[in-house]
Amino acid sequence: MNKLSFKIGLTLSVLTNLAVQAQTAPTYSWTNLPKIAQPAFRKDTVSILAFGARPDGVTLNTKAINAAITACSQKGGGVVLVPSGLWMTGPIELKSNVNLHLRKAATLLLTPDKSQYALVEGVYEGKRAARNQSPISGTNLENVAITGQGIVDGNGDVWRAVNKGQLTESKWKEKVASGGVLKDDGNVWYPSEQFRKASTENRSMLLSVEKPLQSFADMKDMLRPNLLVLTSCKKVLLEGVTFQNSAAWCMHPLMCQDLTIRNVTTKNPEYAHNGDGMDIESCKNFLIEGCTLDVGDDAICIKSGKDEEGRKRGMPTENGIIRNNTVYNGHGGFVVGSEMSGGARYIFVSNCTFMGTDKGLRFKSVRGRGGVVEHIYAKDIFMKDIAGEAIFFDLYYFVKFATDGQRDERPVINEGTPVFRDMKFENIVCNGAKKGVFIRGLPEMAVKNIVMEKMVLEADKGVELIDASGIRFNNVRLITKSTKPVILVDNSSNLTFDTIQYDPQASLLFSISGERSQDIQVKNTDMAKAQTKAEFSKGALEKNLILSSAK
Repeated sequence: MNKLSFKIGLTLSVLTNLAVQAQTAPTYSWTNLPKIAQPAFRKDTVSILAFGARPDGVTLNTKAINAAITACSQKGGGVVLVPSGLWMTGPIELKSNVNLHLRKAATLLLTPDKSQYALVEGVYEGKRAARNQSPISGTNLENVAITGQGIVDGNGDVWRAVNKGQLTESKWKEKVASGGVLKDDGNVWYPSEQFRKASTENRSMLLSVEKPLQSFADMKDMLRPNLLVLTSCKKVLLEGVTFQNSAAWCMHPLMCQDLTIRNVTTKNPEYAHNGDGMDIESCKNFLIEGCTLDVGDDAICIKSGKDEEGRKRGMPTENGIIRNNTVYNGHGGFVVGSEMSGGARYIFVSNCTFMGTDKGLRFKSVRGRGGVVEHIYAKDIFMKDIAGEAIFFDLYYFVKFATDGQRDERPVINEGTPVFRDMKFENIVCNGAKKGVFIRGLPEMAVKNIVMEKMVLEADKGVELIDASGIRFNNVRLITKSTKPVILVDNSSNLTFDTIQYDPQASLLFSISGERSQDIQVKNTDMAKAQTKAEFSKGALEKNLILSSAK
């Protein structure tokens, strides 16, 4: 078989697999939302005080807390009560049928003594990796919960490196005086020399046959743990508790089923590297509602494994409801990717507020990931002071373009080609952003079939579509500072702009470029208000802009 035949065969195989996934997907809708089963617990209650725990902020209560959880589970389950107080502890391991309940004013403070955290096999950004044991974890559990009004504090500052530019001058001096070591240029603080050495040498934490777990002992200090990791668990409830100050990701449910996160607060400093709020990875049937997030990275994030390893796992994150949440600081309010190689589908996001996030609705991937992201629905999303884009798709995540600005445009489709398609966003309001909508697909795989309607977007720039197809805008008001152009189209096709309002003083409404820019329809829109209706460049033809009369 020659190379051309092989590529054609591979492409057909990939497209066939995508078609099969589409046929076997469930058919949920706003009137038929996914159902999430809830855990149930016996009322039997045992206090950690009965096992010798002491709330003095000094005593290490690891054994007492774990003994209480184990005893409760062995007796058929119930509630393990953490009374008010400051409880220093090492890693806590949850058990089936146990509700760990933190009363108001109860704080589980994770010990800064890193020797208490074992070197374990874990997952880092979708791949098997060496990690320190998570402060709270559970594997293969059923009926498990953490509830109450208390706090889980990961003591994250003892684990994190910090750039000088991320802190005020006084805070930087305080950090340097606390110990640790500096990078040679003096601009990065590390918790230890071991951390500094591993970081500056750019050592990988990924496990392999050649690099078993024990070979990572000399860089253990750099292997920051996620605060809460639940793996392959069923009927999980996280309710009311504040999870904060994590060394890395704050909450990481992995391959779980029937997951509810309700009225939870997640807090991380703005400078917290990898300080995500919630990373829902390869989970099925989940509900996230009434939560407040203020974090150092993505807030509510959907993942499903990375690259080949994620595709082999083949577990999409699916059947999710995300509603009535508020996000303050964060790289994105609601995020999909970039580790989404197992796919994501049937996720419903509604009644959420994003205040000051870097981006609002954020979708990201790159060549090599693979995976299909589809049937994502968002409505009643309200945003203010977004630093970047209100709605953002980019399939060039972390790609460094050539100095001439040219992108790699190889028209190759294979198992590593990511697919983002078939979504609808409605009633979206944004007061302040760099851009209203930015979509950048791949030349070989456009972002396609996205409907956006009933939107008011106040931003510096309006809409940019690059390698996009089947995008529909209906009843959209664009209030922009830059009016040249209001809408940019580059190598995108099958676009519809219906009932678009824009600044009547706009100097240029459409900038259309690229030979692949075709079938662009403008309906029920008064284009005469713009000084120039459209400009065409780089092979784009005027005949491909199809105008209908305004109402």
